[in-house]
Amino acid sequence: MTKRVSVHIVTFNSEHDILDCLEAVQAQTYPIERVVVVDNHSTDRTLDKVSSFKVGLGSKLHVISNQDNKGFAPGHNQAIAATDSDYVLVLNPDVALDPEYVEFLVNYLEDHSDVGSATGKLLLKSNPQIVDSTGLIMNKAYRAFDRGAGEPASQWMDSGNVFGVSGAAAFYSRIMIDDISMNGEFFDNDFFAYKEDVDVAWRARLLGWKSYYCASAVGYHARGWKKGGRHKQLLFIRRVSYINRYKMMYKNGSRKHWFKCLLHTLPYEIASNGYFLLREPQVLGAWKSFGEQRKNLKRKRKAILEKRRTQ
Repeated sequence: MTKRVSVHIVTFNSEHDILDCLEAVQAQTYPIERVVVVDNHSTDRTLDKVSSFKVGLGSKLHVISNQDNKGFAPGHNQAIAATDSDYVLVLNPDVALDPEYVEFLVNYLEDHSDVGSATGKLLLKSNPQIVDSTGLIMNKAYRAFDRGAGEPASQWMDSGNVFGVSGAAAFYSRIMIDDISMNGEFFDNDFFAYKEDVDVAWRARLLGWKSYYCASAVGYHARGWKKGGRHKQLLFIRRVSYINRYKMMYKNGSRKHWFKCLLHTLPYEIASNGYFLLREPQVLGAWKSFGEQRKNLKRKRKAILEKRRTQ
């Protein structure tokens, strides 16, 4: 039986990328049952371009238009709730995939029931010889990175297990989605955006799921949000990126593990928060949102710890 796959794309002022993204989805060698586009109140021509592509995807295309910007995590939770496919491809609008991307990942996950997520080799659109991501890694200071970022693509020819997968082109099994969701949320709605994919990866590992990097599946990522450096980013974006690390540490970490990693975390905490205190004190205002959401975070932490299957 052919397993059903849906592709979920959350857009916000994505008019320059969305058509390339949809064309690559349409060109997949593996049949796509449904394409869900959740638009977070774009003010450009994103929705017009999505509508113009309906000829290509027809009834497969489903558009959800939000009246405000709900964020990446809540937007994708909307899409997940709107489908019941066996597999979900969470895809950024600035990513274009090679035609066999989905086929490679479906075949692997079908043969490995303990693997709940997978990714391919994401390359920079601007320079396809350079890696954007081959999955996620997290060090002992609880800092997450895109594995292989900035390195030659030729160095990443071997497939294998990884800590997690980047939300830019993440392939998830519905079984895992249902297993690790908390109160109907796969991605944590309290995150809005940034590090929500790391949070999912960490939670999935605690609950016994593996992640896989397939070097044969290839995609191309624009990474437009990083242009211009930190100070070109809105304060709101810098705040959520900063505080979401602490949210996932609070939810997924144990006191035993925090103590074990203290020699690694303490120097980083002193250096990073010292920087923010001196150079970007406004970012530290993000702790207000942590306090406001602490009750929810504590409830989620309790549920994760109770269900945890691995350390």
